Amino acid sequence: MLGFAVLTLACSPPDVPWALDLTLPTEALALLRPDTVRQLELHPGVVYRYLWSPGGPWAVHLVQAELPGRCDLGLSVLRAKAREAPGGGAGRETVSGMVRRSAERVVAAVNADFFTPEGSAVGVEIVDGTVRSAADRPAVAWRPGSPPWMGPAQSRADGVEVGWIVGRRGGDGVTEAAGGFPDLIDAGARVGDLEVGARPTFAAARHPRSGIAYDSRSGIVWIAVVDGRQAPHSMGMTLPEFAALFEALGADEALNLDGGGSSVLVVEGITRNRPSDAEGERAVVNALALVQDPSGCPAGADDTP
Repeated sequence: MLGFAVLTLACSPPDVPWALDLTLPTEALALLRPDTVRQLELHPGVVYRYLWSPGGPWAVHLVQAELPGRCDLGLSVLRAKAREAPGGGAGRETVSGMVRRSAERVVAAVNADFFTPEGSAVGVEIVDGTVRSAADRPAVAWRPGSPPWMGPAQSRADGVEVGWIVGRRGGDGVTEAAGGFPDLIDAGARVGDLEVGARPTFAAARHPRSGIAYDSRSGIVWIAVVDGRQAPHSMGMTLPEFAALFEALGADEALNLDGGGSSVLVVEGITRNRPSDAEGERAVVNALALVQDPSGCPAGADDTP
């Protein structure tokens, strides 16, 4: 597990030109060998791409964003409406439904944690700095001024450790965290055999996949969804293939999120991938959203693209 230090540089307003290289890494193009590549700029320094490769076949959806040091972007955990009741609760909702209800300006959102049949998150969930669910399972966490953190969360008597401690009472008011499984890449190395030995039908077979990754060298966050179970459109990926995709994108931290029929990517309010369930987009318990949030910008800074 690699914990990243809090950035001490002042956040930059979005009207400052970014040094982010918006080109797709050549290693990713060499891995996928796509016939089709489509690109849409969503926000300064944020790009959505669709790639279709006959080799899988694979339909790959990517959101590329520079997050650390920015005052206008952040990560937010969205919850199913039934789970937002006072005191919490269980329930499910589509990611597109959560996005429509969100008071934040959601640039992109992906389904997040695995869930119980009753509609509860299996892993960690921290929303607006309040611990909603605690578990000793992998998670992704973020707070303003820090890079994303990914690794095994630790449930403690006084709180949850996600690279830093978020207290069970009162919280910290800022941390957002959601669970996933398994950790794919930690400090630049694959984590074990990626569950291939213990869970071959889950890890070694091709399925739709959702995940998030971070390149600590460039400060780029990658959100990826790969369609699956839909030949000849897309067969999905094994977890080793999914990890290889993040490696080719340059990530040194990566986390697998819930997949299968749950895999969905909503960009600018539109479901961009093809969920594998016959009924369409599946209702899930939570989502991880990239949001435009100018509230962290210095007073008077231009918060529009």
